[in-house]
Amino acid sequence: MLRLDDLALFVSTADHGSLSAAARKLDVSPAVASAALKRLEQQLDARLFARSTRSLRLTPDGEQFLAHARAALESLAQGQRQLAGGREDIAGLLQLSAPSDFGRNVLLPWLDAFQAEHPRLGLRLHLSDRVADLFRQSVDIAIRYGEPEDSSLVALPLAADNRRVLCASPEYFARHGRPRQPEDLAGHNCLLYQLGGRIHDRWSFSEGRREQVVAVSGDRACDDADVVRRWAVAGQGLTYKSWLDVAGDVRAGRLELALTQYRGQPTPLNLICPHRAQLSKPVRLLREFVQARCAALLVDAPWG
Repeated sequence: MLRLDDLALFVSTADHGSLSAAARKLDVSPAVASAALKRLEQQLDARLFARSTRSLRLTPDGEQFLAHARAALESLAQGQRQLAGGREDIAGLLQLSAPSDFGRNVLLPWLDAFQAEHPRLGLRLHLSDRVADLFRQSVDIAIRYGEPEDSSLVALPLAADNRRVLCASPEYFARHGRPRQPEDLAGHNCLLYQLGGRIHDRWSFSEGRREQVVAVSGDRACDDADVVRRWAVAGQGLTYKSWLDVAGDVRAGRLELALTQYRGQPTPLNLICPHRAQLSKPVRLLREFVQARCAALLVDAPWG
């Protein structure tokens, strides 16, 4: 295998027309320089310089190989520059899966801001409430609520303290009143979420060490969490949603909280990938970016 320092010496010798001058330029002894040149010629099985007592000139083989040696050294130098630049910027394509509601209404503007900071990064966003198969689908990482069922996956916390909250629009509460305790939900229209054919109609609340699970019902269910939130904003009923999903609606007054004396079900948000080898610099930076913004939303959480 050719040595890079031998190639550098060869190119420098050709540029200076002198082996001793090249040795001084590269800060090596004339003996080391001579040995390097001989080693390179032996490996190439070609004579690169025609030597005499007074001159040193490239042979036809040397002239032919010089272009390749220069290109190889320049390619390596360019690679080093790109790596150095990568310490300040990131590039490439990142394929990301996220839940429909969080992805569309919360994550999307965050990704716009993230790409504005890193304009050489491309994103492919897959929005679905179905859990992406990270081993079969064209997805690098996924942002998901809850811990992954597959223990072989790597889960890194984005919002470990996130919880579900009970909320509805001001118009709904004005028409139907506000529940005072979990049992009151039996008299309310509860907007239900379903996934994989299973309807999530058992909502849990805790007060101190006491946990209470209530069965709820309503006239609407959907497998898209964004639709369930939109129904709630439109005044169609109560919803039991991740705080991260509804924090913006609560701040804007489109939704109001109920049963705030109780804590809703823990709903941690995680970044998931198949193995730690996929935690590239873009992934690490994106995690830090999203984690910081989730923390800002959690500041106003009702259990905080």
